[in-house]
Amino acid sequence: MSNRFTAILVGLAVLLFFGYSSVFVVNERQQAIVVRFGEIQDVKTQPGLYFKLPFAFMDADRVQYIENRALRFDHDNIRVQVSGGKFYEVDAFVVYRITDARRFRETVSGDQMSAESRLRTRLDASLRRVYGLRGFEAALSDERASMMQDVRDDLRPDAESLGLSIVDVRIRRTDLTQEVSQQTFDRMKAERLAEAELIRARGNEEGQRRRAIADRQVVELESDASRQSEVLRGEGDAERNRIFGEAFQRDPSFFEFYRSMAAYATALNGNGTTLVLSPDSTFFRYFNNIDGAPPAAPAAPAN
Repeated sequence: MSNRFTAILVGLAVLLFFGYSSVFVVNERQQAIVVRFGEIQDVKTQPGLYFKLPFAFMDADRVQYIENRALRFDHDNIRVQVSGGKFYEVDAFVVYRITDARRFRETVSGDQMSAESRLRTRLDASLRRVYGLRGFEAALSDERASMMQDVRDDLRPDAESLGLSIVDVRIRRTDLTQEVSQQTFDRMKAERLAEAELIRARGNEEGQRRRAIADRQVVELESDASRQSEVLRGEGDAERNRIFGEAFQRDPSFFEFYRSMAAYATALNGNGTTLVLSPDSTFFRYFNNIDGAPPAAPAAPAN
């Protein structure tokens, strides 16, 4: 009885082993390639439960899983030369899918790293070609989109030969190399210094022009003011003379008295001036007589 039970257990174990070895599961992110003695027997692209021959360890039916989703690889610091002859560094990445699992297995044995290595070599050559036909400014303009399309179109034939499909190609960075960056910086610095000198020279020229205009205006204003002052002074002198003339005609004796007083104020203003005059001089006639009459002659002595 115990031997029979043992045999049943062994039979069940063998059945479980064969059942487990004959079943494989494919999820939604995978594809499965069934290989029998080195040859592809079937490719499963839909998720589900599938059967195969057991004894994978004897190379009967082995299952190789590959990705069934969008994949990406980056390629950085690619040195490219533009149409102007200068060199730049470019970073790019490629998004692809494995669309032909059978061909992917046959060409690179289902090795994702090998496939990406081949695409990376082709991407390097394509970027050099696309940048070589354009200037550096193209990568910074609307032409950037067409450049990425050209690179994608270049990669597609090689990708299809590997069982891959290129979804997208993107250029992440286009930058100057170290030596070109220094040259560009020096050139921009020289241009800015030259522009500053030009602005400074124009400023000096404009300043001199404005100063000349201001100096001319000052001379014109001073001349005009001097002319107007002379005219006003002449008009004032004429008015004064007219008033003096009218005053003289109205009262000549008062006018002579006024002029004498003005002469006294001017001559005797206390400025230390010394005058040597005779007391009976005409200049002092109003000191001796308010009427201005000359002093009487002294009487002759009797004999």
